[in-house]
Amino acid sequence: MDISQRLSFFAALYKVDEQPDLGMWMLYLTMIALCVIVYKLGFAKKLPLGKSLVIYLFLILGCTVLTFLGVFLPIAEGLVVAALILIIYKVRLNQQKKHELNAK
Repeated sequence: MDISQRLSFFAALYKVDEQPDLGMWMLYLTMIALCVIVYKLGFAKKLPLGKSLVIYLFLILGCTVLTFLGVFLPIAEGLVVAALILIIYKVRLNQQKKHELNAK
C-alpha cells in the first residue's frame, strides 16, 4: 500500500512522506494560519490583550493535534472552505450595511 495516495491535499503538497520534518512544519504553519483566519472572521470579539494571548496560545496548541490528524484527513481543506464561506458572508454583510445606509 502506497502511503502517498492516502495523504490529504496539503500533506501531499508539502510532501510529508518524502520530507517529514519540513513538510510537517509547513502543514503546522498552514493549520495555524487557517485557524487564525477562521477565528478572526467568525468568532473573534474585542478582548483585552491578555485574554487574546491565552486564546491564541490554546489555538496554536490545538493546531498541533489538528496537524497530526490533517496528514490523512482533510482538516486544512475544511478550514479553507470555512474561511471562504466566512469571507463571502462578511463581504455580503458589509454590502448589505452600505445598501441600508444609502437607502436612508
